[in-house]
Amino acid sequence: MPLADWLRDATARLASVGDTPRLDAELIAAHALGLRREDMILALPSLHAPEAADTLLARRLAHEPIAYILGERDFWTLTLKVTPDVLVPRADSETLIDAAIKLFGHRAPPRRILDLGTGSGALLLAALDMWGEASGVGIDRSAAAIAVARENAARCGMADCATFRLGDWGAGLDERFDLILCNPPYIATSAMLPPDVARYEPASALFAGPDGLDDYRTLAGQLRGLLAPGGIAIFEIGFDQAASAGALFVAQGFSVKVARDLGGRARALLMSADDAIESHFGQA
Repeated sequence: MPLADWLRDATARLASVGDTPRLDAELIAAHALGLRREDMILALPSLHAPEAADTLLARRLAHEPIAYILGERDFWTLTLKVTPDVLVPRADSETLIDAAIKLFGHRAPPRRILDLGTGSGALLLAALDMWGEASGVGIDRSAAAIAVARENAARCGMADCATFRLGDWGAGLDERFDLILCNPPYIATSAMLPPDVARYEPASALFAGPDGLDDYRTLAGQLRGLLAPGGIAIFEIGFDQAASAGALFVAQGFSVKVARDLGGRARALLMSADDAIESHFGQA
């Protein structure tokens, strides 16, 4: 079948699966052909759909995330390996990096960075991409996730400055960090999720008890022992958790502010033990 015809058919079939059916169809076809999407589009009149495209299309029609089908996902300025052992990095999480850039634009750059629940390594590697003189540590409970993160550090040329370790949040760490990033599980166990997420992404990285706050409770008790003097912590939250999650850190004596994503939703808590964040972000 001519590829242009295949793309039209695939787009129509994918309309009920996601919000970007044409883009998904093009990404699947380019992956099956072993081409960059841009190069495929330029050569479209001369191309035919390979058999592998139908197999990949069937996976997407079953709601498998496109990132798992392609085996990679762009995040910040990086292209990262992604497997079902890790969450798919999302553009909303780039809010944490944007907030860090804003905060450290008026102070000395971070030298040591900690990423708790690192998964694919997305947050740590994005931060190290911004601050090339820094080094950092990523912690995760999953050995499979640590393997993915290490591979991503290597493919991004950061194996010498990014270390990944098995761990349970900050337990056992005897170092303090200038910048701590974290995208913990924050979904209530009773929440209904889209099939792309519920069927494929690791539940251990999604759910955090009846109210979605279980891991924040643990992290709030650990944070003071992990932050260097003048350090800043930036934790991702659900859109309706600014007050509830923020209160856990306020109770531990932290100054807490909120960063919003491009859609205007509360997306991250910014914490410090001093006034480092006072003039930049709104109240939690």
